[in-house]
Amino acid sequence: MTLIKSISGIRGTIGGKPGDNLTPLDVVQFSAAFAQWIKKQSGKNNPKVVLGRDGRISGEMVLDLAAQTLKACGVHVVKLGLSTTPTVEVYVPYCKADGGIILTASHNPKEWNALKLLNDKGEFISGDDGAELLSMIEAEDYDFVSVDELGSIEVSSDSMSYHIDLIKKDALVDADLIASKKYKVVVDGVNSSGSFAIPDTLRALGVAEVVVLNEEITGDFAHNPEPLPENLTELAAKVKEVGADLGIAVDPDVDRLALIDENGNPFGEEYTLVAVADYILQNRKGATVSNLSSSRALADVTNKHGCNYTAAAVGEVNVVTAMKNNEAVIGGEGNGGIIYPPLHYGRDAMVGVALFLTYLAQENILVSNLRAKYPDYVMVKSKMPISAGVNVDEVLKKAETAFANENLNTIDGVKVDFEAGWVHLRKSNTEPIIRLYAEAPSEQEALALVEKVKTAIN
Repeated sequence: MTLIKSISGIRGTIGGKPGDNLTPLDVVQFSAAFAQWIKKQSGKNNPKVVLGRDGRISGEMVLDLAAQTLKACGVHVVKLGLSTTPTVEVYVPYCKADGGIILTASHNPKEWNALKLLNDKGEFISGDDGAELLSMIEAEDYDFVSVDELGSIEVSSDSMSYHIDLIKKDALVDADLIASKKYKVVVDGVNSSGSFAIPDTLRALGVAEVVVLNEEITGDFAHNPEPLPENLTELAAKVKEVGADLGIAVDPDVDRLALIDENGNPFGEEYTLVAVADYILQNRKGATVSNLSSSRALADVTNKHGCNYTAAAVGEVNVVTAMKNNEAVIGGEGNGGIIYPPLHYGRDAMVGVALFLTYLAQENILVSNLRAKYPDYVMVKSKMPISAGVNVDEVLKKAETAFANENLNTIDGVKVDFEAGWVHLRKSNTEPIIRLYAEAPSEQEALALVEKVKTAIN
């Protein structure tokens, strides 16, 4: 069991001792520090904070702890209750809040939970802001207000409808066209917020029939909640059984989108962003961004449209920064995370569904035929243990030197771009290892690239 405090928030497993796990005391301490930071950032004694959670077993408990702590610090809380990460993100600026907290451990197992922090734009706080907040927690630099200065808690019930309406109004979303195709879609809600957020979005878009698996919101996930092919066998089987046009899977907080074609085959989470980007670039020319460990297919599609692709350091905050710097029209991460700037700067599976279905309807083809339009790449992941006393940075420098004649990117570890593929080396912050990600036209070629790099380093 563990507790991890980082610049993006706090996450850990429920239960145990304070400081070692995510306990009520840790939630109170972190919420109080965030309240103090928000006051400093906003210049207000009574700032407003939006609070939402996913469907985890511990969600309601953590939500109440955070809400009452913020109230005790003089903060006005807008409590969304069960929600999604992107919904909280769009609702912060909508209600002119000074920040937000999302209670979710994303794709982690049910025993985990987390507090993820947003600024007044509804975007994850920066690294510098996170470092400042951590120092405030370390110094216990926060206090509570008197009884006459207590904040308030209001419950909002319109955030989901606001989010869906925002999606429907987008110029590149065509609900009438989608409705005309009379699609049948199967959704795996993985016993969390996706059980209502995705079906509600689909029905608003005019999808004719929606079948929902793992619909009961218990937080006791029916399978590993990370939307990877090996965890979506039930969804794949159901798509084939009912003759659906598409299968949709999301993680518990609905910011990652994975798709299954009409034959029960994975579309590939790396290709969710690729397909949506292809559609966007047909209608709106501009730059694209993904992180260094995402598929080369996005660069291929971007180049096909005569536009520029940029690779960012791993992490949503880094991708968003690069998107803003390059005025990107679309971006995200290869784990199925789509960031669509006209809506907001955050990964959003709901708008991803709307854009994908519009494109599918416009092309008037099967999902498998749409996937066939894109180059096939296979990604593999490996690890390299580092012996005690070995300087990891020196190992990465050795890789940089060994492949100096190749196309290198060193903004986040070392990425070596070969003609037929790439290898990305990053040091782990939690283990004495170097993580290696590689991509090539086949698994055999990707593994060969990994061995080539390992041999050069060793």
